[in-house]
Amino acid sequence: MIPARANTARVTPTDLLVPNPKLRLREQLREVMRFKHYALRTEETYWSWCRQFIVFHGKKHPREMGAGEVHQFLTHLAAEKNVAVSTQNQALNALVFLYAQVLHRPLGQLDEFVRPSRPPRVPVVLTQAEARRLLAVVAPPHSLLARLLYGTGMRERDLIRARRSLAPPALGPPPCGGITCRKKMCNGPSRRRHVVRAW
Repeated sequence: MIPARANTARVTPTDLLVPNPKLRLREQLREVMRFKHYALRTEETYWSWCRQFIVFHGKKHPREMGAGEVHQFLTHLAAEKNVAVSTQNQALNALVFLYAQVLHRPLGQLDEFVRPSRPPRVPVVLTQAEARRLLAVVAPPHSLLARLLYGTGMRERDLIRARRSLAPPALGPPPCGGITCRKKMCNGPSRRRHVVRAW
């Protein structure tokens, strides 16, 4: 027997939110996740798994299903889709959240389901010399982006988000022309251009 993870935590009255029953299931899930301050990426991922779960069972509403259907779906992911263990756990967490926090029908104990048997994929790691040769052939303006990804360990999504939060380099250099200037004239939006000059 496998306990549903979302049910192990102590639930307080402030954690409970009954979504508007007139909304569609997608909007109800969004309402609860926004109330609990989940990340937008997590919200999109959870809904993707909920939608796959519904389609797998012939588009039946989750209220008409329960732990048995969740067990079948998780087994299908491992036996037929051959997903990784982390992917199956992600689907489990999404469905547990749906039933416990949105539908308020906790799944309780889940029967043992098939786990993926695929061995973990070992990533390819470059040596320092190989990394230097690779970064040397990346031409500007992408060279700085490649160096940031390699040197800081940032994910591509994080880098894109950081890039969008800054002013575009097309606006030109700051009035002072410096990168670390602290003059009063650089306070405000123009100061952000310092960081993107090399981009």
